[in-house]
This record gives sequence, structure tokens and C-alpha cells, in this order.
Amino acid sequence: MSTRSALIVRGGWDGHMPVETTDSFVGFLEDNGFSVVVEESNEVYADAERMAGVDLIVQVVTMSEISKEALAGLIAAVRAGTGMVGWHGGIADSYRNSADYLQLIGGQFAHHANIAPPEQLSGEQSDNYQEYTTEITELGRTHPVTAGVDDFTLTSEQYWVLSDEYNEVLATTTQAKRDWDAWDRPVTFPAVWTRHWGEGHIVVSTAGHRLEIVQDPSVRKIIEQGLLWAARPAKA
Repeated sequence: MSTRSALIVRGGWDGHMPVETTDSFVGFLEDNGFSVVVEESNEVYADAERMAGVDLIVQVVTMSEISKEALAGLIAAVRAGTGMVGWHGGIADSYRNSADYLQLIGGQFAHHANIAPPEQLSGEQSDNYQEYTTEITELGRTHPVTAGVDDFTLTSEQYWVLSDEYNEVLATTTQAKRDWDAWDRPVTFPAVWTRHWGEGHIVVSTAGHRLEIVQDPSVRKIIEQGLLWAARPAKA
């Protein structure tokens, strides 16, 4: 089998630890036959010749912006069969100014609920850390990305996601209604999903706020299985 090419594109808000979280998967990729290149700028997507040789994109870029040329290159690469995987804000809260990117990914971070009423918050990231459960769907029980993963609980940011029905939802999470919330009932959102775009496969995990979360056994298994599933198949 020939070596496949994995491109890690990382950056944006440092609070999501883009360097540390992506570095933690380099060894796994190399052990599974990938050569790994890391880029600190999404402008690499605009290099059509280079992107044609990429079998897997691992993107962790929170917020930030993307040029028209880079976005066009990213979409073209995925449509041609390059897989794309990311977690948390590094994929579901990237490039808020681009509707075409949102359509590609199929879900957008909108909110993470505070653990207490506003007047009781400290202003730290921990204001958004609450215990929540991720529930594997019926599809997720047998899908290669989430196979072997049972429902699991994290204490972290619980993403409220805007999404569409084209996604294959492998896991969900339900935001409770608390006394101080504006919503009047529990709301369920996708927590792990896949998306087919042209010949490419996309995998999104909304869990992954910091290194300790991607190192959770369930989250790590989902991401690792997602990397292998999304990548362009190896050539004989």
C-alpha cells in the first residue's frame, strides 16, 4: 500500500489548544500509514496542485477568516475525494463569514450554555463547563466512526448547533432547560455527524474543547475512527 497524505491545518483561538490537540494525533496517523504535514495557515487550501495530493485534512481553526481562493480550494479538494475531520470550534465554528463553508460542514456552533445565571459567572472558560451526556444514535451504533462507543458523559462546553437534515447524525446531546434560560424545554442537537460532499467524507465531533477532552477515551476513539473512515482509500 502506498503512503497516504494527511494535512493538518490549525490556528485561530488559542483557548481551543489547536497545536496541542492536533499534535496528539500525529503519531496515530503515522502509525496508520500517513505522512503528516502541518500548516498554520488555511491559505494552503488555495494551492490546487498540492491539495490534489492530500488524502485527509485535519482542521482545527476556530473562528478566523478564509479567502475566497482558499475556500474554493478546500471545497474542490473535498468534492474530489479528500476527507476532512475536525472537532469542536476548530471545524464547527470556523469562518463564520462564509455561507459556503457552513454548507460544506453542515453545522454551526451557536451557543454553549452557562452553568449559572449571568450575575454569578466568573468570566472564565469554566463558566461554560457543565456535565452532559452524548448519546449514540441507532445509526451510530453500527457506523464505522462511532462503532464500539457507548453513551458517555463529559464536563465541558456543550455545543448548541445549527444544522441541516443532510447530515448523518451518529450521536446527539440534549441541552436541559434551567430556571434562568430563555428556552422553555430541553433541546437536542447533533454531537457527532458525517457528511458526504462530492466524493469526500466529512466527520465532525462537537466535543474537543481542550486537550483533556480529545484525550477522553470515547472522544479519542470517535476521532481516530473518523480519521480512518474519512480519508481517501489507500491505493493498492
